[in-house]
Amino acid sequence: MLRTSGTRLLDARDLAEVRALIDRDPVADVFVASRLDACGLDAWRLGAEVWGYGERGRLESLCYSGANLVPVQASSDAVRAFAERARRQGRRCSSIVGSALAVHELWQLLMPHWGWARDVRGQQPLMAIDNDPAVEPDLQVRLVEPHEVDLLLPACVAMFTEEVGVSPLAGDGGALYRARVAELIAQGRAWARIQDGAVLFKAEIGAATAQVCQVQGVWVHPSLRGRSLGTAGTAAVVAQARASVAPVVSLYVNDYNIAARRAYEKVGFREVGVFASVLF
Repeated sequence: MLRTSGTRLLDARDLAEVRALIDRDPVADVFVASRLDACGLDAWRLGAEVWGYGERGRLESLCYSGANLVPVQASSDAVRAFAERARRQGRRCSSIVGSALAVHELWQLLMPHWGWARDVRGQQPLMAIDNDPAVEPDLQVRLVEPHEVDLLLPACVAMFTEEVGVSPLAGDGGALYRARVAELIAQGRAWARIQDGAVLFKAEIGAATAQVCQVQGVWVHPSLRGRSLGTAGTAAVVAQARASVAPVVSLYVNDYNIAARRAYEKVGFREVGVFASVLF
């Protein structure tokens, strides 16, 4: 039996404390920080709630509850409180993601109530780089232009389906996913190497603050894998993102994806933490 929740819904009065908490680990908590930069703590604008553990003026931990359930700086006591609130609310998220220890504790408490998860990725090295890449960037990797959204989209769909295990086109036929890809392009956060009308390499920046940005969706055309295209392409993204988005570039990767981990290490990424993801 989970204990009674000791959480509260955070609002604008808590914003300074929330930011101070997130600033303890700006790389690990870049997703939540980026959402707060865009929308503050207003649940309607955010499309999510942010729960706090600890009284106002003594905030200890928080949890972002939206399409993703994301514990932040969460102690074991805080995890138990967040799990109780999430249990009472019912599952609304498509994933639990964040620091591995907190995610594992949270899922162990919620699993008896939420049931089956499609996949549990228990060890995902969190990596970051704050200097120039250690390998030569692919000079043909460039920002994708708005009119190229439908050229990039099939590669994004292929990457998402391969990585997550389900197609992003399900449900609404892909309208929402296409809109998200178009948004990243418009924001100058989508890069690709395009040759003869084909996408050979691509990657995007998802979450970003003034300090840190997070690479997502790294993909190489299947016929070209094993030729270091991903390594040079990622180096190009790092160099350009550090110049135009944020000085620190991060990502997280499945521990069993040895080829990707070696490629990121060659670029100059170093491990700075461990994430875990529970996918529904």
